[in-house]
Amino acid sequence: MTTRLPIAGRAAPKPVDPSLDLEAEIVKLKREKNAVVLAHYYQDSDIQDVADFLGDSLQLAQAAATTKADVICFAGVHFMAETAKILNPDKIVVLPDLEAGCSLAEGCPADKFAAWKAMHPGSLAVSYINCSAEVKALSDYIVTSSNAEKIVRSLPADKTVLFGPDRNLGAWLNGRVGREMKLWQGSCIVHETFSERKLVGLKERHPGAIVLAHPECEEAVLRHADYIGSTTGILNYAKSAPQKEIIVATEPGILHQMEKACPDKTFIPAPPEASCACNECPHMKKNSLEKVYLSLRDLDPRLEMRADLLEKARLPIDRMLALS
Repeated sequence: MTTRLPIAGRAAPKPVDPSLDLEAEIVKLKREKNAVVLAHYYQDSDIQDVADFLGDSLQLAQAAATTKADVICFAGVHFMAETAKILNPDKIVVLPDLEAGCSLAEGCPADKFAAWKAMHPGSLAVSYINCSAEVKALSDYIVTSSNAEKIVRSLPADKTVLFGPDRNLGAWLNGRVGREMKLWQGSCIVHETFSERKLVGLKERHPGAIVLAHPECEEAVLRHADYIGSTTGILNYAKSAPQKEIIVATEPGILHQMEKACPDKTFIPAPPEASCACNECPHMKKNSLEKVYLSLRDLDPRLEMRADLLEKARLPIDRMLALS
């Protein structure tokens, strides 16, 4: 099992027998309860290894929309499990840790987002999937980093577009698409922490390395990237790139799959400005294999949402899936 740095709230909420083979127990519980484990690339490697489906936000939403399971255990963060529940209102959706949040979602309260919309009547609201269900319900379209460019390009040129909550992704899209979307001033606590200064130093020490970056990064980091794309895009680019050294500017959980896919390559996580593990998402890392096991065993903690919110939030998600 992967050993991690201590993170507040990471301990399992109930005692777990240390003699248990948790991977075997999880397989057994999935079979008994017709359950599926969906996991994001930023989860611990041991959680990734027990997942039935592993992916980025778009792939996980697509998997949630098509699963035949009765129970969805979503090893990710709160907004991802909300999306699964929105797409499966009659299924049981459990999140190993309900406190696994997201700085982007938390930095965009629905009441303030509604007030922002009211200041721009007639505009289209496009929200990054990293937002609450309440903000999704106020949005016209939901996007992920995988499909944002395609969806934004499809919008009428004469319409004002409000994009939230990630200003870095929005600014990158403005440059790619040639629009001037109005941007909510939110950011990801992980992707904004990467250091341009340290990245330049890494490139000097590894002159043959390429840099792959997520568009949630600050522009100062993105300008050094050889490729900018979603988590899955980064993984696929790494597989096809001829270079043997690759610097990765996104949450380092993805390195597990990169190393499995390309054992002959060296992957170097982009460093944060501070001397800390700040390039790891503290919310994603609240989950653990013990918590996955407990959530399947007890079918708790469950994600519950109001019927009216489920209905309203589903409309922009369905638009996204149709365009993807």
